[in-house]
Amino acid sequence: MTPAIKIDQVHKQFGALHALNGVNLTIEQGEFFALLGPNGAGKSTLINLLAGLSRPTSGKLSVMGYDVMSQYRQARHALGVVPQELVFDPFFNVREMLRFQAGYFGKGAENDAWIDEVIESLGLTDKAGTNMRRLSGGMKRRALIAQALVHKPPVIVLDEPTAGVDVELRHMLWEFIKRLNREGHTIILTTHYLEEAETLCSRVALLKQGEVIALDSTKNLLASMPGKKLRLKLSAALPATLKDIVRNQEQQDYTLSLNAIHQVEYVLAELRNANVTVEDMQLIEPDLEDVFVDLMGRA
Repeated sequence: MTPAIKIDQVHKQFGALHALNGVNLTIEQGEFFALLGPNGAGKSTLINLLAGLSRPTSGKLSVMGYDVMSQYRQARHALGVVPQELVFDPFFNVREMLRFQAGYFGKGAENDAWIDEVIESLGLTDKAGTNMRRLSGGMKRRALIAQALVHKPPVIVLDEPTAGVDVELRHMLWEFIKRLNREGHTIILTTHYLEEAETLCSRVALLKQGEVIALDSTKNLLASMPGKKLRLKLSAALPATLKDIVRNQEQQDYTLSLNAIHQVEYVLAELRNANVTVEDMQLIEPDLEDVFVDLMGRA
């Protein structure tokens, strides 16, 4: 089967800055894929290259088998991108904007039923006749998501889609996107909400300084993290003997990093010796944030 996305030895330079340094990545059709990394890692640069908004210094990129440079029209037709920035046409209402966007891809009146479905699924029904300038930030975000989906692209890129939006939209968006993924659409997500990536995505790529430093299933990445976290609420300060394993502290609430489960016994013994009472205790499995912090902290 033709990959949804194929990225082969892609480099991108801006003067002396090497934004992407030999990126290789294959995303299969139907995947829910996370592209993660700190600010400046190269995520948005890679998305811009896929969308044809920028040209690679070297290397090749394809969408559904179409080269983004030599077969731009077909590649762009197969791709829907939700940008981070709230960029919109201020002269049209929501429905007009979506119809114009669909028209760029050769879609006419036959696409109106799909536009209605997208509008309803994203909670825009009562705003369909409202000018884009009059929408709140959250509603503008919904409209931009609808704009990316209006031509039914098989590959959908969501660049920080839930940044600055309310809980209701986040829940509504993910229910809709999960449905599209079940129907066969390939979803590529960039997000700073790592719990979203952990919950939704089956595979993850981590970018650092323009290079892919990890690429694996979410399950395998989580399994690669040894140890656990121990969250404690104490009656007094933590003994000095345990300071070296403190990960986080808020007043008398501590999160400790454990290399192995048997360390719990040692921690409790030290607390008893110091006459510190445990008011609450929770043992926590590693999450994607732990993997992210660990990999990004390596040289």
